[in-house]
Amino acid sequence: MKVLGYAAQQAKAPLRPYTFERRNPGDNDVVIEIQYCGICHTDVHQVNDEWGGKSTYPMVPGHEITGIVTRVGPKVERYKVDDRVGIGCFIDSCRQCTPCLEGLEQYCKEGPNLTYNGVEKDGKTRTQGGYSNKIVADENYVLHIPDNLPMDRAAPLLCAGITMYSPLMHWKAGPGKRIGIIGLGGLGHMGVKIAHALGTEVTVLSHSNKKRDEAKKMGADKFYDTSVDTDSLKNLESYFDLIINTLSVEIDWNRYLNLLALDGTMVVVGIPEKETTLAASSLIKPRRSLAGSVIGGIQENQEMLDFCNEHNITSDIELIPIQKVNEAYQRLVNSDVRYRFVIDTKSLDGQTE
Repeated sequence: MKVLGYAAQQAKAPLRPYTFERRNPGDNDVVIEIQYCGICHTDVHQVNDEWGGKSTYPMVPGHEITGIVTRVGPKVERYKVDDRVGIGCFIDSCRQCTPCLEGLEQYCKEGPNLTYNGVEKDGKTRTQGGYSNKIVADENYVLHIPDNLPMDRAAPLLCAGITMYSPLMHWKAGPGKRIGIIGLGGLGHMGVKIAHALGTEVTVLSHSNKKRDEAKKMGADKFYDTSVDTDSLKNLESYFDLIINTLSVEIDWNRYLNLLALDGTMVVVGIPEKETTLAASSLIKPRRSLAGSVIGGIQENQEMLDFCNEHNITSDIELIPIQKVNEAYQRLVNSDVRYRFVIDTKSLDGQTE
C-alpha cells in the first residue's frame, strides 16, 4: 500500500515529502486513515540520532496518532469501518513474556515493536510513523478514542498523556498525596491535569515564571520558579511524596531528591542526552527512591483515554500543517510551544514527493 509522509533521510536532516510502502493488511489488521499526529520531543531526538546511533533512515516519525478505520481484516473483532482510533508508541510486542502477559507490553523482554524507527514482528519490515496519511496495525495494539475527545487534542494523550498517567497510577497518586512535577511542557502540563483530577496536591517546579498563571488554570496548587526561588525550594525539603521529572535536559537530580519526604520517590520520564551525576546521600538518609517509567501498556492506555474522557482532559495544542514541521521542531527545541504541536495530516492532500 503506497503511503505519503514526511521523512528525514539522514541524521539532523530536515523532513521532506516521502512516498513509501506499508505492508499489506492481514486478517487481524485494521487500515487507518491518519487525521492527526502529535510531535513528541522523542521525534526530534530520533531524527537527530541523539540516543547513541540507534536511528535508521529514511525515518518517518510520529507515535501520537489518531484517525479513522477505513478497512478491517476478516478476523478483526474489536473495530469496524469509521471507528475513531489511535496508535501510540508501539504497534506490537512478543505477546509471550511475563510483562506482555501482565499487560505491560511497553516492558516486553524482546522490546516492543516501535511505531517508527523499529521493525515489524517479522523482524525485517521497518516501521514508519504517523507523519503520513495511512497506517496498518494489528487490532490488539489499536485504541478506541472516546467520542467526546476531540481527535486533534487527543493525539498527544497517546504519549504525553500515558507517560504521566502511568507513574501517577503506579505510585498511587490521590487525595492526601503531595506531587511535584518538574517542567511544564508537553509532558508536564498533562501531568498537572491528570494529578489534579486524581485529587492530589500538585506543585509545578519550572524555570519559566511565565507559565505560573497557566499552571494554576490547569489545576496546579503551587508553582515555584526554580531559576530564582532557591529559598522557597529549601523550605520544600522533605515535602513531596512523589516527584515526576519530565525534563529531557540535564539538571541536578540531587537538588530535587532532597525535596522528597520519607519513602518518597522521584520518577524520571525524560531521557537526557548525557548521563546525570547522582549522590548516594540524596537517597540514603530518608529512604528515598529514584525510579523510571515509560509510557504504558495497551490496557492502561485505554484506561487513560477513558479517564481523560470522564474528566474532560485534553492536551493544549498548536495545530500545524505538515509543511511547517521543521519550523515546529526548532520551536520545540526552543520551548516555544503551548504545549504540544499536532500535525493536521489533511495538509498532505495534493502533496507530492
